[in-house]
Order: sequence, then structure tokens, then C-alpha cells
Amino acid sequence: MRAMTETNLKDAFAGESQAHMKYLAFAAKAEKDGYEKVALLFKAIAYAEQVHAINHLKELGGIGDTTDNLEAAFGGENFEVEEMYPAYQVVAELQEEKGAQRSIRFALEAEKIHEDMYREAKKLVDAGKDIDVTKVSVCPVCGHTVYGEPTERCPICNVPAEKYMGFEA
Repeated sequence: MRAMTETNLKDAFAGESQAHMKYLAFAAKAEKDGYEKVALLFKAIAYAEQVHAINHLKELGGIGDTTDNLEAAFGGENFEVEEMYPAYQVVAELQEEKGAQRSIRFALEAEKIHEDMYREAKKLVDAGKDIDVTKVSVCPVCGHTVYGEPTERCPICNVPAEKYMGFEA
């Protein structure tokens, strides 16, 4: 692939990915405001943006086998834990941005867990095994992630366990 096309697809992937997430956030707000049909529109178009992003990622060769994908996911989480969020936290502290500090701290603490989960999953996949889990629970406030049921309160942001989102096999 030629350099300009590759750059354009990378930029398009980033833009489509951001649009997908932004529209899901807009859908949640529309639902909260009582506009169910507007929320439906946002959700549908968010899905379309996801389709675009995945198509671009495929063309870029960004989806490999499960081992490669776990390695890429681990690398991304590791970058966030070791470099990105610590640097962002320093800036937020220097600028006394309390909300940004909280958001960054929540993300950093959750990303550490994600990094470990990907590392362990890759070890199992490399050995030809799947992870032994039937449920993954995620805190809707900070992203804390745990296999199975969460503890009584989130250890990062103190949200009660009943607020967690469950993903079941």
C-alpha cells in the first residue's frame, strides 16, 4: 500500500472509531433525555461508523490471528499504562484540572488490569487454550474489569457492584 493511502486509511480509521464512540454517548444522552427514536438513530449510525472503521482496519492489515491481536492489544494497553496516561496525568495536575485528573486516573488503573488480562490470555492462546471464564464485569464509571462477579464496590471508583455491566459467554 502506498504511503498516502495508508496514512489516509489510518486517519479514517481514527475518525470513524471516534464517531462510533461519540454517537453511542449521544445515544445514551438522548435516551436519558427521553428521545428514544433519536437514540435509535444514533445507535444505528454508530454501528455504521463501526463497520467503516473495521473495513479500514482490515485494509491496513490490522487484524491478525488471535495471538497477534492479543499481542497488539497488550501493546496498546502497555503504552497507555507506561507512557500515555502518566504523561497526561502530569499535565492535568500542573493545570489543576480535577475532572481530567479523575478521568485519567480511572483509565490508568483500569488499563493496568486490561494489560494483565491480555498478557494472561495470550499465554493461554499460545498454549492452544482458551481463557476459562463465562462472565466479565465492567464498571460503567471507571472501566474496572474483573472476571466473574465484581466485589461489593469498585476498588477504583467505589461504584456499587450492581451497577457493573456484565458480558457473558
